[in-house]
Amino acid sequence: MNYIGEHLLPGQIGHFFAILSLVASLLATFAFFKSASASLDETKRPWLLLARWAFLVETISILVLFGCLYYIISNHLFEYKYAYTHSDLSLQFEYLLSCFWEGQEGSFMLWSFWHCVLGWVLIWKAGKWEAPVMTVISFAQFFMATMLLGMYFFGSRVGISPFALLRNEMDAPIFSQPNYLEFIKDGTGLNTLLQNYWMVIHPPILFLGFASTIVPFAYAIAGLAKKDHDWIKAALPWGSFSGAILGTGIMMGGAWAYESLSFGGYWAWDPVENASLVPWLTLIAGLHTNLIYKNSGYSLRPTYFFYIISFVLILYSSFLTKSGILGDTSVHSFTDMGLNAQLLLFVLIFFIPAMVLYFVRYKSIPSIQKEESTYSREFWMFIGSLVLFLSGMVIIAKTSTPVWNKVFGTNIAPPQDPEFAHNQIQIFVAIILGMLTATTQYLKYKDTPKGMFWKKILIPTIIAITISAAISIWGDISYTKKGPGFLAAIHLGIFAAVYAVVANTAYLWLGIKGKIKAAGPSVAHIGFGLALVGILISSGKKTILSWNTTGVTPLSVESKDEKGNPAGDPAENLTLFKAVATDMGKYMVTYTMDTTNPRDRKRYFEIDFKAKDGSEQFKLYPDVIKNNKGMEGFAANPAAKHYWHKDIFVYITSFQENRAADTVSFKNKTVKVNDTLFYGNGMMILNKVAVNPTELKAKYAADETALFLDMTIISKEGKQYRAYPGIALKGQELRSLPDSVISQSLVLKFNKVIDQDAGKLEIGVKESGNITDLITLKVYQFPMINLLWLGIVIMVIGFVMSIIQRVKQIQKSVL
Repeated sequence: MNYIGEHLLPGQIGHFFAILSLVASLLATFAFFKSASASLDETKRPWLLLARWAFLVETISILVLFGCLYYIISNHLFEYKYAYTHSDLSLQFEYLLSCFWEGQEGSFMLWSFWHCVLGWVLIWKAGKWEAPVMTVISFAQFFMATMLLGMYFFGSRVGISPFALLRNEMDAPIFSQPNYLEFIKDGTGLNTLLQNYWMVIHPPILFLGFASTIVPFAYAIAGLAKKDHDWIKAALPWGSFSGAILGTGIMMGGAWAYESLSFGGYWAWDPVENASLVPWLTLIAGLHTNLIYKNSGYSLRPTYFFYIISFVLILYSSFLTKSGILGDTSVHSFTDMGLNAQLLLFVLIFFIPAMVLYFVRYKSIPSIQKEESTYSREFWMFIGSLVLFLSGMVIIAKTSTPVWNKVFGTNIAPPQDPEFAHNQIQIFVAIILGMLTATTQYLKYKDTPKGMFWKKILIPTIIAITISAAISIWGDISYTKKGPGFLAAIHLGIFAAVYAVVANTAYLWLGIKGKIKAAGPSVAHIGFGLALVGILISSGKKTILSWNTTGVTPLSVESKDEKGNPAGDPAENLTLFKAVATDMGKYMVTYTMDTTNPRDRKRYFEIDFKAKDGSEQFKLYPDVIKNNKGMEGFAANPAAKHYWHKDIFVYITSFQENRAADTVSFKNKTVKVNDTLFYGNGMMILNKVAVNPTELKAKYAADETALFLDMTIISKEGKQYRAYPGIALKGQELRSLPDSVISQSLVLKFNKVIDQDAGKLEIGVKESGNITDLITLKVYQFPMINLLWLGIVIMVIGFVMSIIQRVKQIQKSVL
């Protein structure tokens, strides 16, 4: 059948280059391996030249793949499944790239692209290590290429092609018609959670971090294969680069979560967050043991192990997120696309041979048998590396619960409070790392005179104790819901974090005498300490401002918490009625208006915050966007007011708009002065009847006689309101003047006088939810959260300084 309107050429080009990428990467692997194995230079050179040409073809193929897929997405060619399932006609230009990494195929393509970039840097700079290192990277490229193949071998599909046609992937009657494209008006769109500017820049940085971990891994494998341990110097700047980029990518994800996810912060120990964090922990462990070996000759064996396990954990994290196994426990994992066996093979094909080679070569790896002095820098650096590794293993073990259940048929339930399950362990990891970060740099390699160490560390210790004690005493750290023991650990953690900042700042003068070129590690440690302070204070002092004072708890627009409560605890959600100022502790808060932006299709709510003491007034604009891809309801996007010392963080948990006609009728009731009537949420008292009251003269004309009922409404929560329903009489014309109490969804109407002598009156009472719009929101206060972001920036600066220093050292040694 000839289908009408299909654009097959970009897909055919893309599929050809996907196959070419596979062949080129396999050829590059073989040629680099032959060059690395050759003993004579005249034999090495031709193989190396062939490998470089093959790698060039691989690089060109990946670039063409990118170009073809971008053309398909940007031109909305919905005959292709990838464009149909990941984009739509209304998607903004800046989010077209985000469509790449929403799907597994695009994320593998991005990963492969970064391997190509890193590969060319290695070809340029790696020297004698080029061939063995590039053998490993090209082999990884081969496996990446299989993920984009989408071809069947012996009845089994290998990979998923991003250029697959929709009619070949979906079974529907529409595809029996040659003009089926006339009926496909739009795609299913980009996941609403990904429609944020962070998701344009966060995934490329994170995948560069993922890709970069292969470089220390490849150096380690090359060193084991060649029994040459000189690779350690060349790998050191790469370890620093990978640590900096991967850490930046992870915290960009935290910033995205802070701005786009309504779990109330930047970190929730989500399984996908954990899966990216653990390789970073082991990588930093390897970076420190790398430094130990470079300066003292100790810890070469752990360095091999940490660099190997870091890349393996990257592959394992990819398996966790892309296999769909975390779909029930994570807010941003992929769905099962039928690649589970291939993803698992990707992990095992690198893990098993690498560990076999490691243990076969273990005894031949140089190791100093003499025990390190407890007053040596290398001893405590190794302890710190070991703590980082064990921390990562605890995190990945808890995260892998769904894997254990599936593999072993168990039914291990996740903890009721996942956040505390991690925090109760990691708080002590933070304490240990903070203390080690503070003190270790004051020790020399090999050994340190005790008197010298204590003399240098004394003043920073006193300063840190003073600052942390001031925070503990006057900082109102009152996180008590997990008991006094955990609160005490938080205070100890704050001391350790402050200690790390103070001691490393002092070391810039006491230890290295202000030498900028040697300051990289200290600057990175200062950043780590600041980030730790920011984490502990912002979490330990995170305050809920939106305590429920209205008693109204509408259904949430977000998913339920682990206990099944919409929007979490209803007591933590405040309902605002439109145009009604509501008490929220320090602030009077008003929902003033809302509007829908046609460009991003988000509905923005204007929330006016006014301090009761008149010191400030500001507006925030949290929004919601309608879920797509078959999901019901709306996704909430937070907004925050940033101060230097805190953030006010707010997101919508529900909203109710009343566009329908009000069909609720009035219920007539007889009442006299001082009588009490009851309604659904409280009671009302008739205080008096007033004739032509001057304070209400705006409601009636000068030639009218008006009667108003002065009424007090008292809600169940004890809030009091005044209402003045009335009537205005002019000749034989009677005009009703109803009044409403919007926050109580209450409308009152003065109908008539039943018996003037007895004082009996008739009023109409209507309780209707259709008299106003309302929203429910959750508001947090995060104190000192900017220390976290500042700490991350400073830590990355420290990494960059270290990279520059290591590269210069390598260049000097070559010259």
